[in-house]
Amino acid sequence: MEDSHSHKNSILCLKNALWAAYKISSRGMKIDLVLTPKHITFVLEYAIGCGLLEHNVVPEDSRRLSFISLHEKMETKAVFGPKLGFHLSLPSRNNLLLPPIIKPHGFPLASFWDTPRKHVCLKATNSTSPTSDGQLSNRKFKKFPPSEWTDYFHSVPLDVSEMDALKREIHTLKPKVKNTLMSSQDTQRILMIYLLVSLGLAYHFEDEIYDILKESFTKIKEMMEHEEDLYTVSIIFWVFRTYGHYISSDVFTRFKESSGDFKEILKGDAKGILSLYEAAHLRTTKDDILSEALSFTSSHLESLVAGGTCPPHLSMHIQNALYLCQRWNMEMLVAVKYIPFYEQEDHDEMLLRFAKISFKLLQLQYIQDLKILTNWWYKEVDIVSKVPPYLKDRLVENYFLVKAAFSEPQVSRARIMLTQYYTILGIIDDTFDRYASLPEAEILANSLERWSPDPAMDKQPEYLKAVLNFILDTFEDFEKELRPEGKPYSVEANIEELKAVVKANFEHAKWAHAAHLPGFEEYMEVAEVEITVYAALAGCFMSLGKMATREAYEWLKSRPRLVKSISLRGRLMDDITGLEITVT
Repeated sequence: MEDSHSHKNSILCLKNALWAAYKISSRGMKIDLVLTPKHITFVLEYAIGCGLLEHNVVPEDSRRLSFISLHEKMETKAVFGPKLGFHLSLPSRNNLLLPPIIKPHGFPLASFWDTPRKHVCLKATNSTSPTSDGQLSNRKFKKFPPSEWTDYFHSVPLDVSEMDALKREIHTLKPKVKNTLMSSQDTQRILMIYLLVSLGLAYHFEDEIYDILKESFTKIKEMMEHEEDLYTVSIIFWVFRTYGHYISSDVFTRFKESSGDFKEILKGDAKGILSLYEAAHLRTTKDDILSEALSFTSSHLESLVAGGTCPPHLSMHIQNALYLCQRWNMEMLVAVKYIPFYEQEDHDEMLLRFAKISFKLLQLQYIQDLKILTNWWYKEVDIVSKVPPYLKDRLVENYFLVKAAFSEPQVSRARIMLTQYYTILGIIDDTFDRYASLPEAEILANSLERWSPDPAMDKQPEYLKAVLNFILDTFEDFEKELRPEGKPYSVEANIEELKAVVKANFEHAKWAHAAHLPGFEEYMEVAEVEITVYAALAGCFMSLGKMATREAYEWLKSRPRLVKSISLRGRLMDDITGLEITVT
C-alpha cells in the first residue's frame, strides 16, 4: 500500500511539475530541461515562488491530464534516458492551443509585452567573445561613447546657498503641516496620509504616520462600517495595505449589485473609480473582488479618457495611472506628476508650498550626490581612461535605480555607496562578457578570489590591472567609511557575494569559449547568482551602515526562498529580453 501511495504521489508530483512548466511556458518562456525528481522539485518551487502555483494546490485541469493527452496537446517529446530522467521540451506558446496568458497578481503590467515576441533557445556562444591570443588590437567589440548624463551632472552648477534657504523654509513649515495632520479626525487623517505619500512628503512624518495607523487600525471596523464613498473607502484601503496593515477586500462588496456586478452609479465618480483602480493593485491571489475591480476600473477609465469628458488635468492623471499605477511607481516620480495635479484641485496652499520646496530640495540633493559620484568617476578613479571603451558608462542610470529604493535626503551616503557598488557589478559583467580573453578572465577571477593580485597579473594587459585595482580600492573605501560604525562583517559579507558573482561570470565565460550548452538546472545554478540579486541586496545592507545586522547577512546567505524566487524570475526575464533584442 505504501508503494502504491508513493507511486501515486510521484505521478501527481510529476503532473504538477508539467503543469508548472506549462504555466511558465504560457508566460512566453521556452523551456528545455531534463525532469528528474530533483528537477521536478525545482520547477515546482520556482512556479510557487513566482506565484504561478499555490502551495499544495493542484489545478483541476492538471488532474485531468494524462501523459498521453499532454503529449498530444502540447506536442511534447518525452525520452526516458539511462538515468530515468524525463526530457521535456515545451514549444513556445504560439504553437499551443492554450488559454490566455494570466498575468501574476500584484506585478506591474508594464513589465509584460503588448506584442508577440520571437523566442529562441538559450545557447552559449563564443561568436562575440574576444580572441584568446591576447592581442588587444585584434579584439572586436562594440565601443560605447562616454555617457552624456555623466558629463552633464559632472559640470552642472549647484548653489548650496539655495539648498540652505530651502531647508530653513522647510524647518518653518514642517511643524505647521504636522499640526494639521495630528489635529485631523480619523478618516481625514488617513486621507491626508495618502496626500503626503502622493506629494512625496511622507518621509517627513514617518513616526507620526506609524503611530496614527497603529492607533486607527484598532478601530478600522467602526471607521469603515458606514462609509459609502468609493474614493474614501479605496484610499483608506490603499493606505493601510501600503503600510502593512491587512484590510479585507470585502469592504468593496458594498459597491456591488445583487447580481455581482459593480454598481452602475459608480461610473459617474471618476476619482472614486481611479482610487479603486489604485487599490486593486494591492490585491493578493485571494482577492477575487479586486481582480474584478481592476478589470472594471481599467476599461471605464480608458473610456473616460477616450471620451474627453474629464477635465484635462484629471484626464492626464488617469492616463498616468493607467500607464503605471502608484503602487509600482517610484515615490518621487509620483510626486512629479501629482504636485501639478493637486495644484489644479481644491488644495491647501501651505501643503502645496511644502511639497514644492521639499521636492526642489530633493532635486538639489540628488544633483549634489551625482556631482560627488561623477567627480569620483572622472577624477578620483578615472577608470574610463584606463580601459578600452568596452565599458558601458551607466553611473547616472545606476544612481537612478538606487534612488528608487533610497529616495529620502537623509540616506545620501547609502545612494552614493550603492551606486558605486552597482558600477563595480557592471564593470565585472562587461569585462567577463564583452572583452577579456579566457586566460585574462581566469586571472582576474583568481585575483578577486584571493582578494589580491594573482602572481600572473604582472604580465597581463594594463586594463586588467586597472579593473582589479578599481574594485579593490573601492571596497577599501567602503571599509574606511564604515569602520567607525564597528561592523567589519558588513564589508566582508559583500566581498563574499562579489566573489560569487565573479565566479558565476567566469563560468559563463568558460561556457562561451567552449560553445557549451548547459542543461537548464546547470545554467540556473550559475545564472541566478550572475544576475546579482544576492549581491545587490548585500550592497543595500552595507550602504545602510548601522541598520544592517549580522543576522541580516546570515539570512541572505541562507538563500531564502523569497530572494531565490526574485533572482530566478529576474534571470529568466533578463534572458528573454536580451535574446529578443539580439534577434530583432
